[in-house]
Amino acid sequence: MLITRRRAAALLAAPALLPLRPARAATVLKISHQFPGGTAEQGDFRDRLVRRFAAEVTKRTNGALSFEIYPGSSLMKTVAQFSALRKGALDLSLYPLAYAGGEVPEVNIGLMPGLVSTYAQGMAWKKAEIGKELTALLEKRGIKILTWIWQSGGVASRAGAVVAPADVAGMKIRGGSREMDLMLKEAGGIISSVPSNEIYAAMQTGSLDSAVTSSTSLISFRLQEISKNVTSGINGSFWFMFEPLLMSKSVFDALPADQRAAIEAVGTEMEPFALESAKADDIELAKIFGAAGVTVKEFTPEALAKWTEIARNTAWKDFAARNAATAALLKLAEQVPAA
Repeated sequence: MLITRRRAAALLAAPALLPLRPARAATVLKISHQFPGGTAEQGDFRDRLVRRFAAEVTKRTNGALSFEIYPGSSLMKTVAQFSALRKGALDLSLYPLAYAGGEVPEVNIGLMPGLVSTYAQGMAWKKAEIGKELTALLEKRGIKILTWIWQSGGVASRAGAVVAPADVAGMKIRGGSREMDLMLKEAGGIISSVPSNEIYAAMQTGSLDSAVTSSTSLISFRLQEISKNVTSGINGSFWFMFEPLLMSKSVFDALPADQRAAIEAVGTEMEPFALESAKADDIELAKIFGAAGVTVKEFTPEALAKWTEIARNTAWKDFAARNAATAALLKLAEQVPAA
C-alpha cells in the first residue's frame, strides 16, 4: 500500500495506536516444602495451606504474582530450604523452624520441649515480646514470617508405648530438634536425627524404634502402617512445634508495595485455617491409628510434669547458655502463660 506524506504524518501523530512495549509478564514465585502433595481441598493441611495462599494472592494481584508449588522436598532437600530462603535462591517455604537450628541456634526456641503446652499459648507469641524478637531476629537473617502455624505432636512407636520418660530407656528415638533430643537422651533414649519425611523408612529398616512429630505428619507419612503404639497429644504434649510459612526477605522487598501488602494480608488470613486443621488432625490421629490396629494412648498430667522437669534441667539450660540472644528469647517465652 502506498503511504503518502499525509498518511505518515497521521501515524506519527497518533502514537497511542502503536504497541510501544510488550505486556509485563507475571512474577512466578516458588514454594517448597517437605510434606506430601495434594490439592487445595484434600491432603496434608500444610500443602493445602500453601495452595490456598498461592491461589488467593494470585487473585488479589490480578495475576501479577503466580506460584509454583513443590511438595515432598521435590525442589530441594528439606533442611537446605532455610539457607536457600536467606540467600534469595528460594522464594517461600512452609518450614519446621527448628530444622535451621544448626545455622541459627536461636530458632530452636520453636521446638523447646515443655515450653509451649497449648495452641493458644503458641499463637499468643505473635503479639507478645517473644514474637516481636523472633520476627526481628529472622528478618535480620533474611527471612520473613508470613503465617504463624503451631502443631501439637505425639509419639509413634514400633516397640512399646511412650508416655512417661522411663518409657524411652534404650529406645532409638527421633525428637526433631537439638533441645528435644537432649531431653530424650537424658530420659535414656538413643537419639537418631532425621527429617519427618524420612521417619517411615528409618522405622521400617529398624534404625528408629519411635519418633516424635506432629499429629499431621504422623498421619501424612502413614506411620500407622509400621507402628504398634502411638501417643496422642490431643490433651497435652511436651511437643509443640512452630512451623510457619516463610518468605525470603530479599524477594519480598523487591516486590511492588501492593503485591507485598497482598502477601502479608493473605498470610495472616491463613492462620485460622492452620489452627483448626492442626486441631482436627489431633482428633483424626486416634481414629486412623486405631482403625489400623495401633494401640492409642495419651500423655498424662503426671507424665508431662516429669518431662517438663527433665526439659528444664537439660534442654532449657543448654539453650539459655548458648548466647545472650537465646537466653533472652527463653525468658520472653516463659512470660507467655499457658491458656
